[in-house]
Amino acid sequence: MPGRHLTDQQTRLFMKLRQTHPIEVAAAKAGVSRATGYRIAQDPRLPSQNSKSRERRRPDPLEAIFEAEVVPLLKEAPGLRPVAIFEEMMRRHPDLSPGIRRTMERRIRAWRARHGAEQDVIFRQVHEPGRMGLSDFTDLSPMGVTINGQPLAHMLFHFRLPWSGFEHAHVILGGESHVALAEGLQNALWSAGGAPYQHRTDSLSAAFRNLDAAAGIDLTRRYEALCAHYRMEPTRNNRGVAHENGAIESAHGHLKAAIRDALLLRGTVDFPDLAGYRAFIDEIVGRRNAARARRIVTERACLQPLPANRTTDFEEVIVTVSSTGGFTLRKVFYTVPSRLIGHRLRVRLYDDRLEVIMGGSHLLTLPRGRAHPDGRRDQVVNYHHVIHALRRKPMALLNLVYRDKLFPRPAYRRAFEALSGLLPGRMACKITVELLALAHDRGCERELGEELDRLLDKGDLPDPMILRRLFGPDPADLPTISVLPVALDSYDALVANACMGEVA
Repeated sequence: MPGRHLTDQQTRLFMKLRQTHPIEVAAAKAGVSRATGYRIAQDPRLPSQNSKSRERRRPDPLEAIFEAEVVPLLKEAPGLRPVAIFEEMMRRHPDLSPGIRRTMERRIRAWRARHGAEQDVIFRQVHEPGRMGLSDFTDLSPMGVTINGQPLAHMLFHFRLPWSGFEHAHVILGGESHVALAEGLQNALWSAGGAPYQHRTDSLSAAFRNLDAAAGIDLTRRYEALCAHYRMEPTRNNRGVAHENGAIESAHGHLKAAIRDALLLRGTVDFPDLAGYRAFIDEIVGRRNAARARRIVTERACLQPLPANRTTDFEEVIVTVSSTGGFTLRKVFYTVPSRLIGHRLRVRLYDDRLEVIMGGSHLLTLPRGRAHPDGRRDQVVNYHHVIHALRRKPMALLNLVYRDKLFPRPAYRRAFEALSGLLPGRMACKITVELLALAHDRGCERELGEELDRLLDKGDLPDPMILRRLFGPDPADLPTISVLPVALDSYDALVANACMGEVA
């Protein structure tokens, strides 16, 4: 077909050159032959305008079923997938060729473009400096991070100022809750150096799940009070419409990709403690903020000043210490010093810890535990709280409900299992309790654990008598030092002599 290799671009170039050059010169400069140049001069239409639509080369395999059967299905069930329609047509018409699947998918896509339902439209927004801050939770458990070899199930509270790109991330050990939101948000605001005029989140939609009406209202009031303390207007996107929080949702992926890369460069996903992992996350976020330093400085000047103090970022509960030496809270049993049995305590629940208060005095801090996902209860046990009672009743260790949580290190559990396998139960419990008492009395928990591992690796059983001599003298064997009190009259005589010396 004449001119089949001619392009629209060559034709336009020839017509432009033809205005100032003869046909032969214009054709040479446009890269076409002289004959093609004369033909273009006679018919200046573009090749794409001259091309005729190609007719079908084979019969339409969907001609008999598309309008009669496929279209009614598309109208009755707009969300039906093309592959499901294809499988249904193959079931109804076994004689159809499986090769029509792509043809049917293209035909359905074209039909929906002309006759389908209207789709939702995303409206991009103009962000002003200091106007809005966004926050959300994202799950980091798939990263496989471990603390001392133990998997860390955790989430990340992620805050962002969309105009400058300022970010703050806080590791959350529990789920999405008001306590986690309050702690993470306040940390972010104080890190930013100010508060935006609006705070947008969808995190409370998850917190409302499984809550009754009264609890939901209480949660809303607490959230509104938190925003009011920082003079922020609380806003939420429509439930189930994640793209309305897109300025933070899309940032999740970039931040998690940066964390994943940093873990690969680090060479290990194991951290010695939670503080080390949090410092690792802070360093990554800090580097990302450093790249946006200029815009962050500009937006910081547009933020509202922070109040004088932070507001409540905990939940307070009243508990009573039972005769078991502890209390149960949110399906978790916590041990406390036995002298508190029978007392009512105020417990402040943070995301990662419990602050125990009696009256107006802070007593102790406990790590926060959480029930198992399947509903089973858990325990947070400190052997220092119960060792004095176990000394009097060592056989209680044999079937103790929280026995596995009592051992402060794996070495002590190994010792108990080795002793139980070779000695009677009474003797195994007695020796294990003596080992725990030794760690408690001498303050050598880590060193004793290392020695137990060494002995067990050799195949030996621990001997409390030898270990007691190894880890320092018995406090009962230490000499008693008596200090005689000084008579107060001697101080009066000393002052009188000093005054007489000054007069002389």
